[in-house]
This record gives sequence, C-alpha cells and structure tokens, in this order.
Amino acid sequence: MQRVVSQKFKRGLALATLAAAALIAGCGGGGTAQIEPFAPTRVIAFGDESGTILQSGKKYTINGLTADTLLVDCTLSPVWSQLLAAGFAFVYPQCNKDFVALPQGIMYATLGDKVANVRDRIDQHLSNDRFGPKDLVAINVGVNDVLELYRQFPAQNKDSLINEAKARGKLLAEQANRIANANGRVVIATIFDVGLTPFGQKEKLQQTDIDRAAFLDELSAAFNISMRLNLLNDGRLIGLVLVDETIQQIARFPGAFGYSNVTQAACRSDVAPQDCTTSTLVTDANPTQWLWAGDTLLGPNAQQRIGTMFLTRAKNNPF
Repeated sequence: MQRVVSQKFKRGLALATLAAAALIAGCGGGGTAQIEPFAPTRVIAFGDESGTILQSGKKYTINGLTADTLLVDCTLSPVWSQLLAAGFAFVYPQCNKDFVALPQGIMYATLGDKVANVRDRIDQHLSNDRFGPKDLVAINVGVNDVLELYRQFPAQNKDSLINEAKARGKLLAEQANRIANANGRVVIATIFDVGLTPFGQKEKLQQTDIDRAAFLDELSAAFNISMRLNLLNDGRLIGLVLVDETIQQIARFPGAFGYSNVTQAACRSDVAPQDCTTSTLVTDANPTQWLWAGDTLLGPNAQQRIGTMFLTRAKNNPF
C-alpha cells in the first residue's frame, strides 16, 4: 500500500510541475529561452586613449604590422572598443579595412580624455543625435583624472586629492546615469590601479616621501568606489566591467595568466605611444607576455581580456 501511495504521489507531483511550467511559459516568464538577446544597432565608445582608434588606424598599445609591408594594420592588436564592436559585427570608421562593412561604431574615445571631457562629448552627441534602446554605449575613463590629481601632490594634501577623486568618480556615474535615463544602454568600466603601472612603480622608486604607488592605488580606489556607489542600480540599464579586479589578479599571479612581466613597459620610451609596434619594443619584451605597452597603457593581451569582458557584460546584461 505504501508503494502505491508513493507512486501516485510522484505521478501527481510530476503533473503539477508540468502544469506549473506551462503556466509560467504562458505568462512569459521562466527560463532564458523567453529572453530576447540584446542586439544593438550602434556601439558608441567614450573614454581615453585606451579605447582610441586614430584616423590613421593606429592605437595606444602595441600596434600590429602586416606580414608583407610591415605597415600598421588596424585590425591587429585590437583595443577594447574594437573587440566590443566586433562582437556585434560592427566596425568604426577609423578601422574599416577595405570598406568591408558600413560603420556602425561611433568613436568618441580620445587621447588624454578625463571625466569632464566625456561629459562634454556626451553634450556634443546630444546636440545633434540621441541615445536609444538599441544604442550600446561603452565608457572607460578615469586614469587621466587620477594622474592629474596625483601630480598635484604634495602641493595639495592626500585627503583633499582623494576627495576630488571621489567627486570625479561620482561625476562619471552621473554621466552613465544620464545616458541610461535618456534610454541608452550603458556598459562602464572601473579603472585599473594606477599604482600597478610602470609609471606607478617608477614613482615608488624615485619618490621616497611616501609610498607613491600605494597613493596612486588609493586615488584609483576612491574613484572606483564613488563611481560604483552612484551608478543607477536597477540591474538593467547599466552593466559594470571590473577592470580593476582583473588587473589586480594578473599583477598578483602573472604566470597563471600567461604573463612574464607585469611591471615594465614593452614599448621603447623614444617612440611616440601611438607609433609603438611589434618592431619598436625594448630588448627582450614580448608583446603577448608583457602586461603593459607604455607607462600607463595596456598591451594587446590585456586589451583583449578587457574587450571580452565588455562584450560578455553587454550580451549578458538584461538590457
């Protein structure tokens, strides 16, 4: 008798589960099959030189060269903004090799840009365009803000500079919120710890008043925390990319990520940053195994990793 009751109970439970599943499906809820993947019609990139593509096709990393002519090929060593666009089969006008596609990427990322510049470029965009629900807007800026504040030390004290870093992080969050409130879809990155860069490591050795690398890290962290605290937190309109945590992990465990050098710049200092190529590296530098291209510029593999993070967040965020 117990076995019969148990079997009836199991059959009843199975039927109830099927009925519940059917009800959920009928109401439009349930599993991922009911969620339409985000398919943007444009990618708009704001930020600093880390995502810039110049009209010449050159970038601020280790530029790749064609095998035959040894000229810079903009499709090689892509920066994060390119990788994000390519994930949706888009290109930017600055790197539309052989005009293989109609550019659906808009490049606002510019050398030296800080948060205030991004605010102004958003103003520029809105003066003759808008943001829509099919616009993927990517933002990666703040390193130049930290460098600008750091250079005011010791004329300005640490606390006032950290407070200003917080203010700039908040200003960046307000720009992301502004785009989201204008109906755009935003993916925004934290900045890496500037103290981990070759610049930060050299400052630590050359300036002995305080641990300069640690101070750069403090400024970076203050910027990131304030930005994160002030972002719209509805879990839908804004996706976050944790560049800081990624670079921290690489710096701590370089071998686990395939790096042999995480403290020095691979590019020669007598070559302009945008002219750095695989043929203008310091002795023994490996373009795929060195984290940094320049004093504060990431190499191609780190750019690849960050671009993949942007793309993953864009595709997985419930836009």
